[in-house]
Amino acid sequence: MTPSLLIEQTLNGVQFGIMLFLMSAGLTLVFGIMNFINLAHGSLYMIGAFAGAATQAATGSFALAIVAAPIAAALAGLVLESALLRRFYGRDHLDQVLVTFGTILALNEATRILFGLTPLRMDLPSALAGHVEIIPGAPYPTFRLAILAVGLLVAASLYVIIMRTRLGMWVRAGASDRQIASAMGVNVPLVFAALFATGAALAGLAGVMAAPILSVQVGMGEPILILALVVTVIGGIGSIRGAFVAALLVGVVDTFARVLLTPALGGMAIFMTMAAILAFRPKGLFPAHG
Repeated sequence: MTPSLLIEQTLNGVQFGIMLFLMSAGLTLVFGIMNFINLAHGSLYMIGAFAGAATQAATGSFALAIVAAPIAAALAGLVLESALLRRFYGRDHLDQVLVTFGTILALNEATRILFGLTPLRMDLPSALAGHVEIIPGAPYPTFRLAILAVGLLVAASLYVIIMRTRLGMWVRAGASDRQIASAMGVNVPLVFAALFATGAALAGLAGVMAAPILSVQVGMGEPILILALVVTVIGGIGSIRGAFVAALLVGVVDTFARVLLTPALGGMAIFMTMAAILAFRPKGLFPAHG
């Protein structure tokens, strides 16, 4: 492998890892704090992608699409949480899996009715459509570098919020002991709703950033949901730091495994990595508690 190809594939892996982190951050916090398995998280990613594509088609503005996508996903997340999912917080995980799986089917069908079966596309603005030469002879797409920058900014912001603010203290308290946090005066339902909406917005942001690279189509959230669950398990339930490290690890392993091996073996490499890590760290790399 030439140095230019090595750099290109490494950046591809990190960029893919950043996308996985945006998906996994909300998923791991919802699971870690609410003890709620939300399989419909991938549908919020899909909603963000469709909202972004539809906004750009209606207005011609990529910037408006980037803004509209996380807002649409957050609103959809709030509606889901308040109207349906909060009724299952106290139920066992099987009930949660069943209701969120049913939600996936319902949202896929609703999206199919609204947008049809033809995949949508998002066009990049000219400022992001070119390439940047990382080293001589190694051009890299500007938009992928923009994804890296946005993802790192989001990761740093989440870290500051979780570790340095009162809201973050509530979140960490809920992750450690929900009952004690409630007894200390934390408005748990409000924190849960805000947390769910934030996770949904991050998923929507990931969806709209993936839209120019992938086709926007019904069911696009399920494949990345599986990888997000892997990231959540490897990183440690409820841990933002764990989700970030695990997402980068999964992104790089997946990219290089698919380049050096066959795509099928590349997919297997992720799960083999997860099994190897859990053999030594059963609670993940950086568990939030316990």
